[in-house]
Amino acid sequence: MPESFNKVPEVTLAFWIIKIAATTLGETGGDTVTMTLNWGYLAGTALFLAALVLLVGLQTAAKKFHPFLYWATIIASTTFGTTMADFADRSLGIGYTGGSSLLLVLLLTTLGLWYWSSGSISVDTVRVPKVEMFYWAAITFSQTLGTALGDWMADSTGLGYEGGALVFGAALALVAAGYYWTGISRVTLFWAAFILTRPLGATVGDFLDKPVSDGGLALSRPLATAILAIFILGCLLVLPQRAGSHSARAEAARE
Repeated sequence: MPESFNKVPEVTLAFWIIKIAATTLGETGGDTVTMTLNWGYLAGTALFLAALVLLVGLQTAAKKFHPFLYWATIIASTTFGTTMADFADRSLGIGYTGGSSLLLVLLLTTLGLWYWSSGSISVDTVRVPKVEMFYWAAITFSQTLGTALGDWMADSTGLGYEGGALVFGAALALVAAGYYWTGISRVTLFWAAFILTRPLGATVGDFLDKPVSDGGLALSRPLATAILAIFILGCLLVLPQRAGSHSARAEAARE
């Protein structure tokens, strides 16, 4: 069977470097709009939801992989995830535990429906609009879940932002060890890593911009956001970004 191409980049070290930077930017960027600019969680959520819907539409309509469009959509999903999680946790009053539990159910439901519909939840299958919609829904729920988990770890467990970052970093190290030294499904490990990079980014972002009295560095949110955006742009210009390309037989082997 001939190889086919999708609109998701190859999952390499460069992918994870940019992903972690994007999730950190999502935290500082979301907080810039909702807190620094004082838009509030509801207005900020509406703004980033509009951007996310637009970019997902452009991504779905695209005929091939476009690195800048793909990562712009990821950033939109992570900033929306930041403001949506904050809105649910704080404005709706369901708390970090309730928000995390609800988002976990939504994510698992999305992945379950995707698998039931397509027989796979591998990113290697993201080639047709139906699968793309499942993919971006799962991405968005995982980003929002990650924000809630990061806030819960930092605020509710007493570990603070540095401690939370260390916990999620250690969890990612275990996932990496599973990738290199075990036969655990690569699809399962991908989604585990994707979810864990979001709370890592959330705790690092909070560490950068929260007050010193709360355990942060009190950096300017807009400045931190700008630095992260420049870093991501530099990565996209320097690090290789290619669409994933896998045969159907290789996909089946990964399941």
